[in-house]
This record gives sequence, structure tokens and C-alpha cells, in this order.
Amino acid sequence: MSTIFQRAHLLNPAENLDATGSIRIDGSGFIESVSLGSADMPHNDDDRVIDLDGKLLVPGLFDMHCHFREPGQEYKETLETGSSAAAAGGYTGVALMPNTRPVIDSPLGVAYIRHHSALLPVDLEVIGAMTVESRGETLAPFGKFRSYGVTAISDDGTAIQNTQIMRLAFEYASNFDLLIIQHCEDKTLTKGGVMNESHFSTILGLKGIPDVAEAIIVSRDLQLMRYLQQHKLHDPLNQPRYHVAHISTGAALDLVRQAKLDGLQVTCEVTPHHFTLSDEDLFLAEAKGNFIMKPPLGSAENMQALIDAIADGTIDAIATDHAPHAAHEKDCPPDQAAFGITGLETAVGLTLTELVSKNVITMQRAIEMLSVNPRKIMNLAPVHFRAGEMANMTIIDPEVEWTVTKDDMKSRSQNTPFIGRRLKGRAVGIYHKGALLENR
Repeated sequence: MSTIFQRAHLLNPAENLDATGSIRIDGSGFIESVSLGSADMPHNDDDRVIDLDGKLLVPGLFDMHCHFREPGQEYKETLETGSSAAAAGGYTGVALMPNTRPVIDSPLGVAYIRHHSALLPVDLEVIGAMTVESRGETLAPFGKFRSYGVTAISDDGTAIQNTQIMRLAFEYASNFDLLIIQHCEDKTLTKGGVMNESHFSTILGLKGIPDVAEAIIVSRDLQLMRYLQQHKLHDPLNQPRYHVAHISTGAALDLVRQAKLDGLQVTCEVTPHHFTLSDEDLFLAEAKGNFIMKPPLGSAENMQALIDAIADGTIDAIATDHAPHAAHEKDCPPDQAAFGITGLETAVGLTLTELVSKNVITMQRAIEMLSVNPRKIMNLAPVHFRAGEMANMTIIDPEVEWTVTKDDMKSRSQNTPFIGRRLKGRAVGIYHKGALLENR
């Protein structure tokens, strides 16, 4: 029995495809044929025919920045519940950050994730730690990570503060073509901070996090990259690749923008909450726990800088930084709240509502940022709509209007500031690993 998606709006920027058409998939999950045009695809009596009636069929979305908490904090999220949340949000693959308990700083942790995720509905890529226990002191075994198929490393949650260790990380990672993903934060400036340092933090009496803390680390790292490249202190054919996680300030964006013009292999991502909310939203919120995150929600000016950088192409990808926490870790005074929010199930709706519907970017650009570019940055194979390829697709209804509710969420945690928010556009299903999962 084959599955046929017909009368779909096929949109795949990886192959410059934007047309009405149909796709036939065999019983093993491989694409049998693709036809363009509005005519129905011929089918047999036992075929499953799904009329998408103009809904988008796009390459499966990929989130390159997630926390599923397993091993060690399964009360917040597990590989299974995180995968359910990802599928509900339209994601067929995610990359997991290594700051679990224990930290994934060796191939043993990679093997654990791979073993326990084999039968889950989405692909789980593992990002290895940059340093042992993410302490910033001793480099993790990059070569062994690479032999286990790891393509990126990060001490997410903290930046390497020691510049010599960071230099060694650049040199070591370039030998194995590993992407360095940096959480850019000068911790000497942010210690004890709760929210963006501004008049809002002063009024609330909360210790502020100065936004310059992000740009300082970005600047240091980019200067290291320039030094290593100019002085050819490593193989010139293996240049370091550097990715700024959840970028949040105009100053950091200016540095990345210039680095790209200078030819450095630099990319960056933005989260939906940073281009949707500002520190004023935290100030006005009655319950503030779900507005506490790192980097913190910034000023209105920084939020606009992010939107401008999405529009001009400086920002490469949209990532959720899905960070589930139990209710008691958020339903508390803001200076005691855990940092981070969930994001997998709201990302598509926020992107289409705040960016596409407001003509900041096109739908094609949105799919590039949600699917094509994250895979490219992570050195993962692109998704094609071609005969013989394994079907990996997300179905999006760009017109449906819906309200975010706790009851509909698949994540084990519901720590999001978007409960009650009305959105336009939603992922309504995925087809991956030979199975169709619909989001009703």
C-alpha cells in the first residue's frame, strides 16, 4: 500500500521547488514519484490518499538546539516526551544539547541517546560537550565524538571563559570538521543576574544581566578565529566553523554580520521568544517565571535588531532552545526561577504569525530557517523530494488559527509564556520513518 499526498503546496528551498503537486510514498517510506500540477495522482484501491487541499508540504523541520533532559532529569522531559513534543510541533529531527546529568562528554553518552531513541518518531542528533563536564577546563574527546557521528560540540549553558582553552577548542575541532556552538556569556558580568539589565530590572529590584556580556564573548571568539586563519596555525583547508546560539543583541549581530563579510565561517540562530518578547513583557507579566531565560529577554531595540537581522539574512536559523522545567521550578519568585522555556510546539505558529504574516520574511525563507539551514549548518544531509529518497516531510496549514493551551501540549513540562496566545499557522502533521503522525 502506498501513501499519496495530493494537491499539496510543495515547498522545498533546498531544490528550488515551489509548486502545486503530489507525492507517492511506498510502504517502506521511500518516495516513489513526484508529480507537479493540480491533477490527482492515479492510485490503486488500497492506497491511502490524503488530499492536502493546498496545505504546505515542506522538508521535515529540524531544531538544532533542544534539551530533552535525559539522562538525569527525566521529571522535566524524556527522550520519548520530547520527541512527542517535537512531532507535534512539526519537527522530524532535533539536536540535543549535552548538558544532561551526567554531561554528554564522551561517546558513552552518545551511545545512550542513540540506543534509546532508535524507535522514536523523530531523529535525535547528539551534540557533544566541548569540555569535560562542561567545566571549561579540559577538552572533551573530539576525535571519538566524530567517530560516533557527532557533527557539533557545545558547552551550552555556559561559555568557555578561558581564552587559551577556547583557542585549543577551535584548533582541535577544525581537525575533525566539528561545528563549535557557543552560548555567548561573560559570566563575570552575569553572575546572579535574573533578567536584562534595564530600568525594568531596577523597578522590579532584580539583578540585571548586561547585554554586552554576549557581545564580549562573540568578539573574543571571532578575534581568535581571525588570528588562527591569518597566521595559518592549523590546516588552512580545515577552517574553524563557529555558530552563535540563541543570539539576542544588536551588538552581537553587528559582529557576526562583519565576520560573514570578512569570510569567516560563522552562523547564528535566533529563538522565537527573542524575536517575539522583550523585557517589558516580563515586567508586565503577573507570573514572571516563564519569562525568565538565558539569554534574557532583551530591550525592544534589541528585539527589533533581531527582526531586522532575520530580514536581511544575517541570522541563519530559527531554533527553539526547548528547555522544559517542572512547575515548581517556574512557579516561584523570579530570582529563584530556572532559566528557559519550552518551544517546540509553538515555534511554527510564532514564526508564521510574527514573521511571515507581517511580511518580515517569505514562507520560503521561513522554511529555510526552520529546516534547510539548520541541517546545512550541522553538516547533515539535505531533504529532497525525489524518487528513491526516504520521505521526510512536515505538513503546515498556514491559515489555521489556534490558541496555545497547556492541555494540548505533548511535552512533559508546560513552562511557556505563550499560553493563551492566538496564533495563525501550525504544523498539522509529519511523515517520517515510514509513518504519518497527525497533529489534531
